[in-house]
Amino acid sequence: MHYFLGWSKKRIATGFLASSLFFVGACSTTEVTSEGEEVAASGGSGEVIRIAIGTQDQVINTAVGGAAVRELELLEKHLPTEGKYEGVEYDIQWSSYTSGPPITNKMLADQIDIGLMGDFPAVINLIKFQQEAEDADSIFIGTLAYSPNGAGNAVVVPKDSDVTSLADLEGGTVSVPFGSAAHGMVLKALSDAGIDPETDVNLISQAPEVGGASLRTGQIDAHADFVPFGELFPFRGFAKKIFDGAQTGVPTLHGITVRSDFAEEHPEIVVAYLKAMLEANTMFQEDPEGISAQIEEWSGIDKEVVYMFLGPSGLQPLDPTIGEVQVNALKNSIATLTSLGKIEDPVDPAEVVDWIDESFLLTAMEEMGLNYEDVIATAEAYQITGEDALTGEAIEDPKLAAQFWVQGEETVTNFASIPNMVKALTALQAEGQAADVMFVHDRNNGWKLFAENSYFVSNGDEVSAFLLESDAQTFATESGGTMTAFKGLQDIYVQQPPALVGAL
Repeated sequence: MHYFLGWSKKRIATGFLASSLFFVGACSTTEVTSEGEEVAASGGSGEVIRIAIGTQDQVINTAVGGAAVRELELLEKHLPTEGKYEGVEYDIQWSSYTSGPPITNKMLADQIDIGLMGDFPAVINLIKFQQEAEDADSIFIGTLAYSPNGAGNAVVVPKDSDVTSLADLEGGTVSVPFGSAAHGMVLKALSDAGIDPETDVNLISQAPEVGGASLRTGQIDAHADFVPFGELFPFRGFAKKIFDGAQTGVPTLHGITVRSDFAEEHPEIVVAYLKAMLEANTMFQEDPEGISAQIEEWSGIDKEVVYMFLGPSGLQPLDPTIGEVQVNALKNSIATLTSLGKIEDPVDPAEVVDWIDESFLLTAMEEMGLNYEDVIATAEAYQITGEDALTGEAIEDPKLAAQFWVQGEETVTNFASIPNMVKALTALQAEGQAADVMFVHDRNNGWKLFAENSYFVSNGDEVSAFLLESDAQTFATESGGTMTAFKGLQDIYVQQPPALVGAL
């Protein structure tokens, strides 16, 4: 289903074709350069057009619309240069933040034109524009990455903590970036666990880097955060995850908002930005390890964690469209924030549809020769494929597949099964080499997991992985299998491993 806009203060005709999109009459206005100088802009040579984009470099879900577009100069590649844009100068201003709320504040102040943020900040953005801004509204124009079940948000505790569930946090101090997607998640999760967030815990606001430092020094009992910190902190060895957003079963996303006045005056630029994002998507899907390594350079987030979220069979599919899952994520955000008293003036979740406009995205796809349904299918089919590096057999079931990333190697090594990966790892270690990370996948849902933090059930030659211990226990009971940790699997296959097929 395609979603087209309807906003109250300024309305753009929906479903327009490329020809009508690119016909916008020149109008007198004032643009502000990066130096703060006001420049008369009336079209033609000498005009300066500001394009201010607010992103979140460390929130790798925004990477394909933020850091990748910026560092690879993809927006410059697609910006219009003909017609009313002939001879104009583009003043592209990028700014990065640790969460969405500051981006909304700057969009309201007309200091940012395009903002990238998670679902809870996005609906706050949309509501604030509707209720506070007099000169514009905010429009939701596309998705960056999403999870149909909430994977990505998480609650972590210090690695040596005795806390194993949210119920254990009663009376403790929990930090979370206020106003973020993780904030909404932890409020609901605590409430569902029978803990009143207002009285039963000391809930404080901390940005991801501060929350990480507080975990290391034991100043807090838990930290709730969004992509990628629930995986990054355990990967770096100082935290463990006790709650995953996937346990809520509620969809989550990061997406793109734009000021309506900017979109109305420069629809061609909005389309150009979406073309750049679509190209970044394709580049990542074609070379996930290479782009993950580049994102590590740009953001400081380890490439293994980037790959875990955005690589094949990753936690967050790269689907730019706005379908039922994405709409439900936004509606749920409004409902949750309202029920928790975080929205002063109640808003009907159904209003979300009025804030959505896919027409810019449809035009970008059309001009790039992309089919809407094919883009969705590509995202859904972005799973582990190929041959097992140990046996040469075809990888047929991504949920049973496994991977590791050898230190110093540029690409990930794939296996059709967890036992084959463990055997190959034993051989690798016997040769004096090591893997930076081992990936397995939740048997029930396909979520990519760190092998060392997962629960396993062994049924003879078949080994299944699970995110949740309860799911592993249920499957073991139903299948007659045996639960084990990753170390237990390694002990099973410690015997002399077979030779590997090809070089790892």
